[in-house]
Order: sequence, then structure tokens, then C-alpha cells
Amino acid sequence: MLFPMTLWTLNEIDLALRASWSADTCSLDDLASAGWQPDNPSWGQCDVTALVLHDIFGGDLMLGDVHSGGEHYGYHWWNRLPSGVELDLTREQFQCGQVVSGARVVRRPAGPLPRRWAEYQLLRSRVEAHLGTLPPPAGETEPDTTSDAVRPTPSVYTTVSQGS
Repeated sequence: MLFPMTLWTLNEIDLALRASWSADTCSLDDLASAGWQPDNPSWGQCDVTALVLHDIFGGDLMLGDVHSGGEHYGYHWWNRLPSGVELDLTREQFQCGQVVSGARVVRRPAGPLPRRWAEYQLLRSRVEAHLGTLPPPAGETEPDTTSDAVRPTPSVYTTVSQGS
């Protein structure tokens, strides 16, 4: 199925994402550690946001380690566009001196995500309500909006070596 070419500005995409973030699209780990607040709307949204941006732009999914006070705190996701430009629309969530390091490319699994499938679908549907139909996720011919199945938790995001 071919999708009509729709033109959006990066500002329109950013505004649609910001209007779509909420506690119900936030990572449960981040909700448990600090809650979700409207004054820091990108908190806990990085993975699902990076996936929606990957749907739109393609490119690479990037993953880094988050450290706070010298301790490993968690992970952060963002995008590297096909041009090589890195795009991180949730970086501002780190307001307490957290440091992101160890950037690496990860492969997106085909089909439903192993974690946060429902949150991804919810964010994607909200962004579509603002922008219109988005391109399908990589490897799919059209978005699957009928399934809310969640696969088991083991990580199937695999690190791609820089030589790949």
C-alpha cells in the first residue's frame, strides 16, 4: 500500500509529540522513580518517541547509558537520521545533571515491541490525531492498530556494531 506524501515541519512534529506525551505514555520505571509532571513532559518518553520518529524519518535508533551521581541510572533513546544528523526531542528531560554516554545503534525488532507496545501505540495514535496518517513502522506495510498484545520482556533490541 502506498501512503500519500505528507509534508510536516520538524516544529509540527515536535509540537504533536509534546501534545501527546502524558503519564500514560511514560516509562513505568521513570514513573516509579520520579513520577511524570507536565513541567517536564519529555520525562520517560524517549523510547516511544524515538520509535515514532523512526516511523517518520527512518535512520537509526540510538541508545545510551544514563548516569546520575556516578551511578548507572538507566537508558536513553534518540534517533540518527539517514543524513547522519542526530535528533533527540527528549534530551531536555535530564534536568538534574544526568549524563548520557556509550551511544550505540540498536536494531528495531519487527512486529510488536517486546516492551511498551501499548504506550508506543497510544503515543503514535495521538501524534496521528495531530498530524494525520504516519508512515508504517519499518518492515510493516501498514500500521497495526488492532493488536494490543505485548511480547515477553527479554530484550530483542540488538546492538549493531559500528562496522555494520
